[in-house]
Amino acid sequence: MTASADGDPAGEARPARIPDFFIVGQPKSGTTALYEALRMHPQLFMPELKEPVFLASDLIAGLRRPTVRARPQTLEQYLELFSAAGPGQLAGEASSLYLWSQVAAERIAEIQPAARIVAILREPASFLRSLHLQLLQDGAETERDLGRALALEPDRREGRSIPPECPRPAALLYSDYVRYTEQLRRYRAQFPTEQVLVLIYDDFRAENEATVRQVLRFLQVDDSHPLDVNQANPTVRVRSKGLDDVMRGVSSGRGPMRVLKAPVKRLLPRRARRSALSLARRRLVYGEPPPPDDAVMVELRRRFKDEVIAVSDYLERDLVSLWGYDSID
Repeated sequence: MTASADGDPAGEARPARIPDFFIVGQPKSGTTALYEALRMHPQLFMPELKEPVFLASDLIAGLRRPTVRARPQTLEQYLELFSAAGPGQLAGEASSLYLWSQVAAERIAEIQPAARIVAILREPASFLRSLHLQLLQDGAETERDLGRALALEPDRREGRSIPPECPRPAALLYSDYVRYTEQLRRYRAQFPTEQVLVLIYDDFRAENEATVRQVLRFLQVDDSHPLDVNQANPTVRVRSKGLDDVMRGVSSGRGPMRVLKAPVKRLLPRRARRSALSLARRRLVYGEPPPPDDAVMVELRRRFKDEVIAVSDYLERDLVSLWGYDSID
C-alpha cells in the first residue's frame, strides 16, 4: 500500500505507514490512560488524535454530524496520522469504539494482518454507569436517571426518544456495549490468539504500571523504560446543564454564544483556548459523580450475569467472583 508524499517535487509514491497495534476499547475502561502512557515510550508512536475511529465504518456511517472535525475521512488521511513514526518505532492508535464495532476487527485485519490488539474489559454495571455519566457530560444523553435511560432502549432502537444533540443514536443502546464474548470472538476470528491481549480494568486500576509493562512486553518493546501512568478521562457528573451548554456554545461557536467565539479566538491561540475552556468546565461545570443507585446496579448485574459467566469461560478467568456476580441470584 502506498501514498503520495506531500510536497515531493518528483511526485514519487512512498510507502504508507500502517499502524502495528490497536487499543480497541472499551470506553471508560482505562484506554485513555493506557494511550497516554504508551505514547511516551520512545519505541512507540501514537498520533496526537486519540479515537480516529476510521476503521469502524459502521459507526461513522451512523453519525448525525461530525463529532471531531480532525478525524480522517479517507484512507490517505488516516495513514497520514502515522507518517511521523520513526523507522525504529511501532505505530499504533487507540479507538475505544473498535471493540463495539461490527466491522473494525475485519478492517484492521485487512490493512494489517500482523496487528497486535489490546482490549480492556470492565465490570458491566460500573462500566454502564460510567458510560451514562460520560454521555450526559457530552450532551449525547439527556435522561439523567440510568435506570430510565436503560428502559428507553426499545424506543431508541426504533429511533424515538433520541436527544437532539446525540450524534450517534446507537451510542444510547447501553446493553450492546457489554456483549463482551461476541466482541472478542470477532477479533479472535481475524487474529491468532497470541496477537490479542485482553486486560481487565480492575487489574489496571490496582496495578497501573505493571499492566502497562505487560502491554509493552506484548508489543515486544523495552518494558523497563520509565513510565508515568496517571488516571485520564475520569468519570464526573454535570453539575449544571445550563452552564455546560454555555461552555459548549463558546467552544463550538454554536447557538447564542457564537458571538463570543471570535473575540476569544483572537485573544488566545487554539491550544490555549481549548485548555482554558477545559479547565473552566472542570472547575465550574463538573463535580464528583453521585453514589450509584444500589437497586439499579443490582438489577444490571442480574441482567448481565450470563454474559459475565460466558466471558469468564471464554477467557478462562473467574470474572464471576472478581466482579461479585457469584452473590447475584
